[in-house]
Amino acid sequence: MFMRFFTELRDAKVPVSLKEYLMLMEALDKAVIDRSVEDFYFLSRAALIKDEKNLDKFDQVFGHVFKGLEKLEGMGVSDIPAEWLKKLSDQFLTEEEKAQIEAMGGFDKLMEAMAERMKQQREEDGDGDGDGKGAGKNGKGPTGDSPFGANGYHPEGIRMGQDKGRHGKAIKVWDKREYKNLDDSVELGTRNIKVALRRLRKWVRDGSADELDMNATIRGTAEKGYLDINMRPERRNKISVLIFFDIGGSMDSHIKVCEELFSAARTEFKNMEFYYFHNCLYESVWKDNRRRHAEKLNTWDVLHKFSHEYKVIFVGDATMSPYEITYPGGSVEHWNEEAGAIWIDRVTQIFENVVWLNPTAERHWDYTPSVEVMRQLVGDRMFPLTIEGLDKAMRQLSR
Repeated sequence: MFMRFFTELRDAKVPVSLKEYLMLMEALDKAVIDRSVEDFYFLSRAALIKDEKNLDKFDQVFGHVFKGLEKLEGMGVSDIPAEWLKKLSDQFLTEEEKAQIEAMGGFDKLMEAMAERMKQQREEDGDGDGDGKGAGKNGKGPTGDSPFGANGYHPEGIRMGQDKGRHGKAIKVWDKREYKNLDDSVELGTRNIKVALRRLRKWVRDGSADELDMNATIRGTAEKGYLDINMRPERRNKISVLIFFDIGGSMDSHIKVCEELFSAARTEFKNMEFYYFHNCLYESVWKDNRRRHAEKLNTWDVLHKFSHEYKVIFVGDATMSPYEITYPGGSVEHWNEEAGAIWIDRVTQIFENVVWLNPTAERHWDYTPSVEVMRQLVGDRMFPLTIEGLDKAMRQLSR
């Protein structure tokens, strides 16, 4: 059974190594957990999953192998190991409840009845979507002891359309996977952004020695014969980041994700500077959008203020008329004597590491000519503002 779990994780493209699997087996052999499905779930997840983006795939495979949740290929409930169902029943159900299930014909009969009830529900469902959330409406599902529906009570219930169990005894949850929002393609949240940004790091030790150096202390004590305490500077991330945010216009619909990126970057990069621009970089930028017209900063001064070691990140949808990038006077707000393309080129000439993060879905880029123009200007280093895209951008900046 456990080997099947391992092979199905590999088949689902979850990067699980044999060493990790053997470590999990060793933990089971040494009885570090109780014999329960829930404890095994958390133990195996901790031992086998190294990246949060794989949690959703892990949940699907675990559900298929141990809980009876359908696999994407359509595997059925008959694949559920009987011993696991028996353990669940022994742990959570009273003798009276077990007798009630047996009276129905057991778990297989329960699932057959569920399939029939779902078929009836699709025919009766008023909105025609067949969501099954009213599966218990002709019986006692929503409020009583029918095994189907939400908010009811039955010792081996199947929950639909309910955010959480009220009695904690529903064997199967159809509507929800706890980590389904952690896949590569979803848009970012602040916590996930921080995880992705951590790929861009350069650890150094400098400053005052305020951290105990355990290895040096042990070595010094052994060599000198008395307690020789050694201190060292704390390890800090010395990466320096310069971020330019496109603001206003079509970017208004992306404010939330840009705020999350800004908040996460402020936390992860202690040496970070930021500026705003509109549509394309021109001869001036600003720090305060409320005073953008009164307190503009010369772009030349900004570019020469920071060393070439800074990592530069542009954040914008690059959605505009192509002439706003390629022609003098193309700006929709003022007369720019030099084309925006010249300023973007200057940035790429001064700084070795430049990327562009685009909050617009990548599948839409080909329909906007200005996106392709900007993409060429930054050397094809434009990435979508998703977990996977941000991860690739950080790897690019780390080269």
